[in-house]
Amino acid sequence: MKQIIKYLKGHLREDFQWSYYLTIAAFLTFTMSVNYYYDFEDSVLDSYYGKSIRLFYYFLFYCFAYYSATVIMAYFKNQWHIFKSPEYWIKTLLILAILAIDTAFHYHNIILKEVVDIRVYYWASKVAKNLVNIITTIIPLILFYKYYDKQQKSFYGLTVKGFDYRTYLFMLAVMIPLIGAASFIDNFSNYYPLYKDNQAYKILGTPEWVPAIIYELAYGWNFLTIELMYRGFMILALCSICGRNVVIPMVVTYCFYHFGKPEGEAISSIFGGYILGVIALESRSIFGGVLIHIGIAWLMELFAWLQK
Repeated sequence: MKQIIKYLKGHLREDFQWSYYLTIAAFLTFTMSVNYYYDFEDSVLDSYYGKSIRLFYYFLFYCFAYYSATVIMAYFKNQWHIFKSPEYWIKTLLILAILAIDTAFHYHNIILKEVVDIRVYYWASKVAKNLVNIITTIIPLILFYKYYDKQQKSFYGLTVKGFDYRTYLFMLAVMIPLIGAASFIDNFSNYYPLYKDNQAYKILGTPEWVPAIIYELAYGWNFLTIELMYRGFMILALCSICGRNVVIPMVVTYCFYHFGKPEGEAISSIFGGYILGVIALESRSIFGGVLIHIGIAWLMELFAWLQK
């Protein structure tokens, strides 16, 4: 824990400016207010579910988040030169396109409707949704890393070097009572658990817990991919161009990623994304974020299931 506090103090000492951070806070307050007042992510963007244009709209959505934050950063830090870097544009447009595709990809459901029994479709679609990122995210990043970005010391932070699991287990232990308390809030219990009761186990001929465990494992895998995109690529692949300035644009984009979830979760993603971003920047490893992210996700599922 001391090491993480040291990371945060060092980063704040070099990066913090009242005017900069307050402007980012105002931008997030305004955009979150608009989103939750008009239910923009759920009622507008998701109204195009099943249509290919939805991928493009999500691309614009994430571009607005990331580049707005970057312009604010460039103004207060006088870092306009980063926009002259071709590598900056190649990497940022790539990861924003991957984020959009990963968020809006729906073609696996078209295939599933044709090949699986309708009685297991719910379960199969939930599992596939969390594993399809192998195609939408993992393979594109591997190819980019192999053929363009091999100067990276690791595959965007997938290294145990600099990773001390004890610190993150302590952080998870601190989160347990907080998540337990949050589980009593209506919008939390209405949203979680993500895995709902279904009859797939009867059709598959397995105990009821087997499909549930398969889903939760796939759900956990999804967070490794999220950390790889946000903390791995958006921090480690871009820090050679932007330095410490990579953190805030990532945090803003990460908050937008949570706009379809309960407001409290979107707000907490700002602080969680900031801390995990700084840890990744300083340690050059994303495994701490992976452990925290999966642990919190499974705890939220567990407490919501206990409430049910």
